[in-house]
Amino acid sequence: MTSAADWIAGARPRTLPAAIVPVGVGTAAADLDGAPIWWRAAAALVVSLAIQVGVNYANDYSDGVRGTDDRRVGPMRLVGSGAASPGAVKGAALMAFGLAAAVGVGLAAAAGWWLIALGAASILAAWFYTGGPKPYGYLGLGELFVFAFFGVVATGGTTYVQDERVTTLALAASVPVGLMAVALLITNNLRDLPKDAEAGKRTLAVRMGDRPTRLLYTAVLTAVFLFLPYLAILRPWALLGLLGIPLAVGPVRTVLRGAAGPDLIPVLGATGRVQLVVGLLLTVGLALSG
Repeated sequence: MTSAADWIAGARPRTLPAAIVPVGVGTAAADLDGAPIWWRAAAALVVSLAIQVGVNYANDYSDGVRGTDDRRVGPMRLVGSGAASPGAVKGAALMAFGLAAAVGVGLAAAAGWWLIALGAASILAAWFYTGGPKPYGYLGLGELFVFAFFGVVATGGTTYVQDERVTTLALAASVPVGLMAVALLITNNLRDLPKDAEAGKRTLAVRMGDRPTRLLYTAVLTAVFLFLPYLAILRPWALLGLLGIPLAVGPVRTVLRGAAGPDLIPVLGATGRVQLVVGLLLTVGLALSG
C-alpha cells in the first residue's frame, strides 16, 4: 500500500516554488488601491499549486507507463518504482487538476469567464507535457511551455484576478519568474540526460548535449538577475531580488564543474531555493514600490 510519504515524495515538493512564486509576484504587481483581494490571491495559489502537483503526478504516470522512469535517478517515481499503480497515480493527477478547475471556476465567476479557457489550456499543457501520443516534453519544447505557463500565464493571470486587466508591469515581472522555472526544468533534464537519451525522450538537454545545457542553465539564471534593473525602472524596490545572487553562485558553479546524475540532485534543491528567495524578494520589492 502506498504510504503518505510516498505520495508526498511523488508530488515533488522541491518543484512547488514554481507554483508559489508567480502568484506572489503577480499579486504584488497589481495596481491596487489598498490591500489585495486576499481570497482571490489565496484561490490563485490553490489553483497554481494544484496544477503543479497535477503535472508532477501526470508526468510520473506517463513516463512510468512508457518505461522512461525504470532507472531514473533523483526523486522517487511512484509508477517507475512500483510504489503505486499507474491507475492510482493517474487518478491523483486528475484529482489535482479537478481541484484546480473547481477553484478556478470560482475565480472566473468573480473576475472574468475567459479565465476558464486559460485554466483549461494550463491543464491541457500540464497533461500533454509527457502524456498523449506526441508529448511535447519529448520533443524538446518543455522549457518553452514552462516559461509560458509558469511565467507569463501564471503571473499575468494572478495580476488579472486582482486588477481585472493585465498590466505591462505584470508581463515584465513574468519574465524572471518564467526564467527561474525554466532553470528548474533544465536542472532536472540535465540530471536525467543519459537515461532520457536511452529512452528516446528528446528533451532540450538531449538535443543540445551536455555542455551546451550547462551553459544554458548558467545563462538563464544570469538573465533573471539582469532583468531586475529593468523592473526597477517601473518599481525601484524590485532590486531587492538582487540579494538572491549569492544563492545562485553555488548551483551554477556545481553545474559548470560537470556534476552529473545524483550529484545534480542538490542543485535541483538549490535552484528551487533561488527561485523561492528571489521570488519572495521580488514580491516584497514590488509591493513596497506599489
